[in-house]
Amino acid sequence: MEHVRDSTGSSNAPSRRRWRTAEAIAWVTALVCLSVAGVRYVEGLTGSRQSLSRFAELQAAAQLYTGTDFTLWSEARIDAWRKASRLPRPAPLGVLRIPRMQLGVPILPGTEEVTLNQALGHIDGTATPGSDGNSGIAGHRDGFFRGLKDIGVGDVIELETLHTKERYRVDWLVIVNPEDVSVLEPTLERSLTLVTCYPFYFVGPAPKRYIVRAVLVA
Repeated sequence: MEHVRDSTGSSNAPSRRRWRTAEAIAWVTALVCLSVAGVRYVEGLTGSRQSLSRFAELQAAAQLYTGTDFTLWSEARIDAWRKASRLPRPAPLGVLRIPRMQLGVPILPGTEEVTLNQALGHIDGTATPGSDGNSGIAGHRDGFFRGLKDIGVGDVIELETLHTKERYRVDWLVIVNPEDVSVLEPTLERSLTLVTCYPFYFVGPAPKRYIVRAVLVA
């Protein structure tokens, strides 16, 4: 039985057509992939620019201790803040504002002494500010959180992060022993738990903790 040959005399015409079809499919697939990658690259650049812009805004806001009343602070804490403010610090997780206290201050990661001398500190193991759950934030009683002595239920607390601006309302206040960490347990609702030592004007290490719980305003 004779083989059917193409115009070039080859007997592999069907095989060549299959290769050409496969090659065409490969080129089309490659072009589609390049197009998708190009779109994602442009979207990524746009998103990165927006994130960088938002981060710059937050950094600028974090530099402003808007209206903080340093007259409430102890002299030792003012001196500690001045020294700490000259030191480098990590990027803020957000900015906390309490209009009643005329307070605007950044939130930094951790609660080391140098951190709390610079700003407020996010308590490890609690929700990140601006995320679901219970976010613990600590501050010195003779510094940024001295004004908590005058805060009341219903007062507004504002939180600004890279991703959102939120309003919280004070739900309750309580005084606990330092060993009582139940106030930092996770919550179903998005919450802020502000922690400072108590009494506010106690001489020496304060024996109690003053807790302010605020919940997100829908």
